[in-house]
Parts: sequence; structure tokens; C-alpha cells
Amino acid sequence: MRKGWLIYKMGRFFVIFLVLCWLLLSACQPQVETRNLNGATMGTTWSVTLHSLPDGFDLAKLKSQLQAQLDRINRLMSTYDPESEISRFNAQTSDGWFALSRETAQVIELSQQISELTGGSFDVSVGPLVELWGFGAKQRGDEIPSPEQVKEQLAKVGYQKLLFRRDPAAIKKLVPQLQVDLSAIAKGYAVDALAALLKQQGINNFLVEIGGEMQLVGQRSDGTPWRIAIEKPLENERAVETVFPLNATAVATSGNYRNFYIENGQRYAHTLDPLSGRPIRHKLASVTVLDPSCARADALATALMVLGEEKGRQLCEKHQIAAFFVIHNKEEFVEYASPAFQNFTEKKKK
Repeated sequence: MRKGWLIYKMGRFFVIFLVLCWLLLSACQPQVETRNLNGATMGTTWSVTLHSLPDGFDLAKLKSQLQAQLDRINRLMSTYDPESEISRFNAQTSDGWFALSRETAQVIELSQQISELTGGSFDVSVGPLVELWGFGAKQRGDEIPSPEQVKEQLAKVGYQKLLFRRDPAAIKKLVPQLQVDLSAIAKGYAVDALAALLKQQGINNFLVEIGGEMQLVGQRSDGTPWRIAIEKPLENERAVETVFPLNATAVATSGNYRNFYIENGQRYAHTLDPLSGRPIRHKLASVTVLDPSCARADALATALMVLGEEKGRQLCEKHQIAAFFVIHNKEEFVEYASPAFQNFTEKKKK
């Protein structure tokens, strides 16, 4: 079985991708060296782009350290590893406190904060609904779930049914069937962890990417900002919607246009509303979030996709969330950039 993070955010298909302008610059600036490291983790790939490394830097040792960090996070949080910390918690049916590692506790605490902020539109306990609708690890059934089936699974879902304690770090269930899946935030957390490791090594200009989630630090070797492109939300082709210069931020995107199925003429998308228990139905095609924390950006991108264009816009404007929406409008796409997003990108253009 493929190990990975397929529940809840399955099918994002890396709807944000890099515009690596340094590839073009290298032809006219051969003295500038760019280093790239990459590997596999969490059912996807990771990559690190490094600029301005000290002479003699041990890249092989650095790659080993980065992979070890990712392997540790995967061992703690993967639902595909039956011995992981999260899998062992999910397997228990008692209502007692379950001790957590520092890393998992940080992710759970942030998850609960985002759930509160978004009124439950982000929820790490949504896994049973994902399986019910055929977007999880199990094969999809022949029929669309009935209202009764949705209601049955909803009884197992709800961030309020998961209690968190900071000291000593622990969680516990208020319903025995509750399951935790960190797919919608763990990749972002792992990006932050790699960024922290690189900074500890004295590296100040780099880009970290895991499955489409990114952290950008410093700048490119020519002194210009990193540039990233937001993909146009098309089902059968790859095209750029827009490009932004960025640095000193994390970037996460959630999209809803490639992982879906059609049954009896109705389109069922992979993004599920934890409150209704059903796939979302609105015009929002993709959301890109900027935030100092990639874990937070990761979770917010998912929550805003659930909320849709109107409620998502209200949340962004109320809480100064830097987000960029691509919205279906008949045969065209309409863009919306929140005030915080506009402020951030305008500063980078100056």
C-alpha cells in the first residue's frame, strides 16, 4: 500500500507550482550556483532549492538530515503507518488522555485553533466522511451516500469531540469512533520543520516545497524575490493564472477542480464540508494563502475552500488573512485578492 496523506486533501495535485526563473538566469550568470535536493515523503515528493551556500558545504549530510526530519514526522502523524502516534490514538476506543510528542501536539493545537477560527470548516476528524464519499483509501461504492449514512458518519466527526491538553501534551476522544487525520496540515508543518533546520545550518536563501506547499526564505542569487505562479483551475490542462514575486513567506493552495466524480449528471468534488457532511457546491475553484507558517497556510487554504467565495472573503477581511481566490464565473475565471494579500504582494513589487 502506498504510504501517504490522501485523506481530506487528496487530489490537490499541486495546484501551485514554481516559476523557477533562476533556470533562465543561469545561462547568463554561470558564476551563480543553485543547489537542489529532493526525495520522497508522505506519499508525494519534497524539494529544497538553495542559493548562496558557503564553500565546501556538505550537501549529502544536509539531505540526510532533511530526510530524517521528514521520516520522523511521518512516523508520528501518518494514518498509513499502523504504528504511528496518530494511528495508535485512532485505534483506541477509551476516553482517557493519550500522551503526544511535542511535534504532534503542536499540529493538533494549531488544528483546533483553525477550527475555532473558521467555525468548523477545518476539521481534522473529517476522515469518516471522506471515506464515505469515496475520496479516501477505500474504493468508492456504487451509490451516492444516503442522508442516513451521512448523518451516521457525522456523529463521529467534530473538532469539539477532540480535547487537547498542552501540559503534559495529550488528547482524548469524547466519542469512541472519532478519528484524527492530519493530511490537511501535516505537509505544511513538515515544510516549516525543514525551513527551521536549514536556518539552524546558517542557510538564509532557500525554498522548501512538499507536495505543493512552500516556504520561501531570503531571495534568489541575483537579489530578486522568488516568483511563483498560481495555476489556472482547468481540469485537463496546465496553465498559469497569475505570477507573484514573494519572499519571507509560506504559500499553500487548495483546489477543487481535478479530483471529483460525476454520478447521474451531478459533480461530486473531493472537498467536503465537515458541518453538512457533503461535498462543497460553490464557484470557488482554488485558494492560495500566504502566511509566516506553512502549517497555518495549509489549513487555512482548505478551510477557505470549504467556506466558498462569499464566506471565505468575509473571513479573510475580518482576520487579515492573505488569500487569493480563483472563482468560476460561467466560462471565465474571476480573481479576488484579499486586502492582506494585496498589501503583501504590492510591497514585494516595490
